[in-house]
This record gives sequence, structure tokens and C-alpha cells, in this order.
Amino acid sequence: MKKRFGQMIKVKPEKLAEYKKWHANPMPGVNEMIKECGLKNYSIYSRGEYLFTYFEYEGEDFDADMAKMAADPATQRWWDVVKPLMSPLPDRAEGEFWSDMEEIYHLD
Repeated sequence: MKKRFGQMIKVKPEKLAEYKKWHANPMPGVNEMIKECGLKNYSIYSRGEYLFTYFEYEGEDFDADMAKMAADPATQRWWDVVKPLMSPLPDRAEGEFWSDMEEIYHLD
């Protein structure tokens, strides 16, 4: 199964430099778990206080892979550091941290 994702969130303006610093050199195990869970072409962009991420999922069971990632101790330590730097969007869906976006156009 291959699916593309676009998501948005806000970074606390006073925390953007720290957010960039952490992502310039992620903690050990973080990138490995992202890949192990079927995520490819993972990118994060910033514009002011908004963050946009794009990634492709190439696994068989997205929910199971995301649960595996959430249960990983290295990922949990990473989230403990980076999640407090962000502010979810007020109109996010129930249970979302990053807000999913609707893909309206794609050209390979």
C-alpha cells in the first residue's frame, strides 16, 4: 500500500530555533524507526510558526505501524522533547496532533 500524507501544525514561535536544532541531529533510533514503520520521503518545512510535513507510507497496515512507532522507547523520548515545542491546530480532528490535509492534486 502506498499513500501520501500532508500534515500541518504550529511551532511555538519562541521554540522554532530549538525545533530546528533537534531536527538537524535527531536522537539515535528515531530515523531508523521512521523507516522501519514504512515512512519514506519524510520532510518537514517551516513558514513562520507553521510547520508542514510530507511523507509517503509504503507498508501494509498504517495503524499497526503507527502503534509500533508510538510504543518505541526511542520515539517516546523524542516526542517528550519535540512535542512541547509545538501547538496543534485548533481545528484538528479528534485524536490528531499533526493535522491531516486533503490531497487535491498530484503529478508524478
